[in-house]
Amino acid sequence: MKRLRIPPVGRWIVVILVVLIASFPVYWMFNTALTPRSELFTGQPLIPDLTRSGEIFAVFTSDVPIFRWLGNSAVVAIGTTASSLMMAVLAGYGLSRYKFRGRGVLGFALFATQMLPEALLIVPLYALFATLGLLNGLLGLVLANTAFVMPVAVWIVKSAMDSVPYEIEEAARVDGCPRFVILMRIMIPLTAPSIAAAAVILFFDGWNEYLFASTFVQDREFWTASVGLSSFIGEFITPLSTVFSAAIVFTIPAIVFFLLVQRQIVSGLTAGSVKG
Repeated sequence: MKRLRIPPVGRWIVVILVVLIASFPVYWMFNTALTPRSELFTGQPLIPDLTRSGEIFAVFTSDVPIFRWLGNSAVVAIGTTASSLMMAVLAGYGLSRYKFRGRGVLGFALFATQMLPEALLIVPLYALFATLGLLNGLLGLVLANTAFVMPVAVWIVKSAMDSVPYEIEEAARVDGCPRFVILMRIMIPLTAPSIAAAAVILFFDGWNEYLFASTFVQDREFWTASVGLSSFIGEFITPLSTVFSAAIVFTIPAIVFFLLVQRQIVSGLTAGSVKG
């Protein structure tokens, strides 16, 4: 069968269309943030008024502690990513390389945790955190998010380590390399693309999480950015331009993180593992 060959011009057209579709929500947030309230419901222009670009940063000069909220979200996201990856790498290596009784049951139990919605466990978790003194703090959010997203990272890392040939590890063990050194210097570099992909999932989960943050934290100083954004929604009026301005500020760090990790994924995919 002949392969369907797309000319270079057609490929560029497809790429441009995909980029436009993917970036349209960000553009519309930017356009809404620059549109006066009087024009939002009377026909919003397609081209934003760039002369009002300063309106986007007006949220920084208000009495809203947006920097504090962004910092709280960063702490939760980074803490969730770091703790989940640390446990996921160790658990994924153990499930991939060690043979023990109950390995299949343990793997299924990790998979079964994803069948339970967060809302189902919010009440017992609240009671547990109240007993342990973890309410109104960022540590409780990191622990709760880690408990729910770490199994996903374990499966991603385990699947990647299953694809690494045993011969590479056996050669290292013949040379007297300990297990932990094999994990740190051989397995982790070879599975770096999958670990980076897991890091993206973990970071976005911690950055965007709302249910735990709005339930476990009542102090306004410890709100995350997602909870802070929801506080702009009033009973009778909602300042849409302010909401979208804050949404742009909230979105930019996540986009930057994804672009940085995407480079790591590409470099990991193109790097060689062994020399012939």
